[in-house]
Amino acid sequence: MGHVQKRLVTGVSRLASVTPSAIPKNFPPREAFIAESTVTRPAFDPELWATLQPVPTSALSAFSHRVGLGSILNAEEDVRQACTHPSFVDAYREHYPDEKRIPKTNAQLSVLGNTLLGLFASEFLQFKYPYLPTRVQKQALTAHVGPATCASVAHEIGAAPLLKWHRTPQTPTKPAVLHSDALASIPRSLTALIYKKHSLLAARKFVHSYFLARQVDLRSLLRFSDPKKALSEMVYRFGREPPKSRLLKETGRYSNSPVFVVGIFSGADKLGEGYGSSLKMAEFRAAEDSLQRVFLTARPEHEIQLPSSTFPKGLGDVFKHGPEVEEGSYEPPELVAAEIRYGSAHRTTAARPPAPRK
Repeated sequence: MGHVQKRLVTGVSRLASVTPSAIPKNFPPREAFIAESTVTRPAFDPELWATLQPVPTSALSAFSHRVGLGSILNAEEDVRQACTHPSFVDAYREHYPDEKRIPKTNAQLSVLGNTLLGLFASEFLQFKYPYLPTRVQKQALTAHVGPATCASVAHEIGAAPLLKWHRTPQTPTKPAVLHSDALASIPRSLTALIYKKHSLLAARKFVHSYFLARQVDLRSLLRFSDPKKALSEMVYRFGREPPKSRLLKETGRYSNSPVFVVGIFSGADKLGEGYGSSLKMAEFRAAEDSLQRVFLTARPEHEIQLPSSTFPKGLGDVFKHGPEVEEGSYEPPELVAAEIRYGSAHRTTAARPPAPRK
């Protein structure tokens, strides 16, 4: 097979496909024919026509059962609406102006689902990593339930072939609609539908299974311009002895590639250690390791209790329920020390409290 034939096969495989059962009886459409009085072919885009056709109900039903929502959601109505982006309506109206029945979109579902994703992820990260700084918590929140993660989850659960959307350019009032943006609306809409059709706790379970169970490297989110100074402030805040650096191991001091291992101690307790080709680099990494050990301290899974457990377990409004609705138990954990801030608001040093009098 030549290069031209390979490119043709690759291009055909990328075109939107329509199953034979979904093809209407009046196919091909009239605009696809060439009139006898003319020799020019009318403007007909088969790829666009295939994109505007509805997704078969069998594919929607298979998708709902594949993600474990077959008993909760209706494939014909709920899943189809969750997979229809608002940008699809404009293209549909443009090519079918006489059609009175407009497909339902996931505009409102996506907004509600995005709020629920933020709620579940925020409470989980805050209670699992109590010492995590606020700035890093926001970045961890985006890494778990952000737009890129939602689009990735939609790809993994096989929702990409079911998506109905239309690419729109950027305008002064609206941003551009890309494929990843439209794809990210599907998991958000599914979260909102589970909340509306079942319960808030069922939606939280769905989010924990598909989003919060993912492994995210939080160590890469912690960056310090001066880790030694931040470590000194943190140790002082906890009332411990000032940190001191000690050389633990070394090799090749007088060679071209020396290696030093430095540990940082607070009294007899070792806070962290690091290595490097110089003492300064090893001390820098040891201070970073000490800070990461504190900030990434995680509560065990069996000790995590979330505030959303107090919401009712049944179907209905979380703010309007009678005494017969059972609620979950919740015990607030102990408060931890506030995050250590230094060098903020154009200040190079943190204000220390006055030393106690002896």
